[in-house]
Amino acid sequence: MTRTGRERKTTLALLIALAAIAGGERTAAAQSTTAPAKAGPRLVVAETTSIEARLDAVDVKTRRMTVTGPQRKMLTLKVGPDVKDLDQVKPGDQLVVRYFEPLALFVRKATEPRAPTEGTVVEVISKGKRPVAVAVDTAEFKGTVEAIDYTKRRVTLKGPEGKTRTIKVDPSVKRLDEVKKGDQIVVRYTEATAFSLRKP
Repeated sequence: MTRTGRERKTTLALLIALAAIAGGERTAAAQSTTAPAKAGPRLVVAETTSIEARLDAVDVKTRRMTVTGPQRKMLTLKVGPDVKDLDQVKPGDQLVVRYFEPLALFVRKATEPRAPTEGTVVEVISKGKRPVAVAVDTAEFKGTVEAIDYTKRRVTLKGPEGKTRTIKVDPSVKRLDEVKKGDQIVVRYTEATAFSLRKP
């Protein structure tokens, strides 16, 4: 092979290598700009309540129980995995239950479409030292505003079956002052999660 042929071959090899490097850089750059950042769970701070209540029903498999507390108020609670003796309680037992109050994360008029962010994973943080964080489910409740306390950010809703529910609204929910008594609204909220229970 002549010198000119070797030079052409070397030059061609260098061009191919440079093209491969440039292509790899462009691919990496494209991936870094187009790959969405994985969003972490949304953290909210919820108040805790401790009540003495009668156990009405318990489902060990789904870890849900229904209790009747003071003033005959019924609550359905999801029991956290840290509670180990759930299978030892029976309907009729009197319990002291400590749980997170339901907390509204999204509030919208019944005629408005659901926002994409309503499906965000949520972790509740207690104001106390324990538990540090609890992953919770969310539920949706549609009803008529029976009462609203803007200062305490509490909304009482009456559902289609006449069932009422009072839910505290998270500070991140804007335009709460636009919600009025009599409005039909949809509230997406954290389900109350029990993290301790004991017999009195």
